[in-house]
Amino acid sequence: MVQLPPGFDESDYLAANPDVAAAVTAGALSSGGEHYRHYGHLERRALAPGARPPPLPRPFAPEGVASRRDKILTGLDLGALNGVEIGPLASPLVSRGEGRITYVDFTDEDTLRRTYAEDPNVNVDDIVHVDAIWGDKTLREALGPDRRVDYVVASHVVEHVPDLITWLSEIRQVLQTGGALRLVVPDRRYTFDYLRLESRYHDVLDAYLQKARRPLPRQIMDFCGLARHVNCEAAWNGSLKVDQLQPMSSIHFGYALAQDSIATGQYHDTHCWVFTPASFAQLFEELAALGLIGFAYEFFVATARNDIEFFVHMVASDDAEAIQRSWAQMRRDVA
Repeated sequence: MVQLPPGFDESDYLAANPDVAAAVTAGALSSGGEHYRHYGHLERRALAPGARPPPLPRPFAPEGVASRRDKILTGLDLGALNGVEIGPLASPLVSRGEGRITYVDFTDEDTLRRTYAEDPNVNVDDIVHVDAIWGDKTLREALGPDRRVDYVVASHVVEHVPDLITWLSEIRQVLQTGGALRLVVPDRRYTFDYLRLESRYHDVLDAYLQKARRPLPRQIMDFCGLARHVNCEAAWNGSLKVDQLQPMSSIHFGYALAQDSIATGQYHDTHCWVFTPASFAQLFEELAALGLIGFAYEFFVATARNDIEFFVHMVASDDAEAIQRSWAQMRRDVA
């Protein structure tokens, strides 16, 4: 087992890594030292608060060296660029000391603290100040009509947005041409979406044509009726017993939420979209063929073994033919 570095300080390590601190508090880890020995040294975690090492350049060294932060931020000169992080909550990928970063969420930090007060995976004291609220306003209106940025990053956000096409379009409007959009996306095959069907172009177009600003009733009911507790490692090694998966909710509860959404307009958060790398590539190729995507595919990082997420890098573009060709390339890369 890897030894702790000389002078390792448990409190400094937990302060620098709030997600680890939350896991220790919840009892998922015995200590920050345990995390560092098993994972932190491979993820190049900071040992104390302060500047983090710059993202590793591609191509990455053998599996286990590049951290998830490297996988999403590689190639970005954080100190020189102007960026937006959507939904940073308590564990921002880019800290304020690393460059010009604007934190965007669907509500203010006080509401977020109340929302996550009972969530053992979130240290509410570490929830960052929200600079711009993206909800009733468009992203351009939230940031300011003349604001343009060099990159946007979003981890486990894209699957929650009710109208995928409009969400992407609003991001495109604030990005410089050639600017980067980096997404971390849950992979259906290893998550609670295991039993759900992957999202198809007609689902996405339906939400777009309806101008959905909150999850549609069928999205709510599909999630509540089919979400299951899934052991990621079992899904990877083939030992998952599908008929024994325990429900996370119920179709009855989903039906009640859907009725409430229609009657009151209440926003009920859910996974609106379900992806694998292959289905993501196919969907974006189909949407690009309709001229509905303003981003060209750059590269992706596949889901690591015993993990649940993949990474998609794209660039803002006005070249419709190049955009369509690029997503066909992702489909080939995934295969």
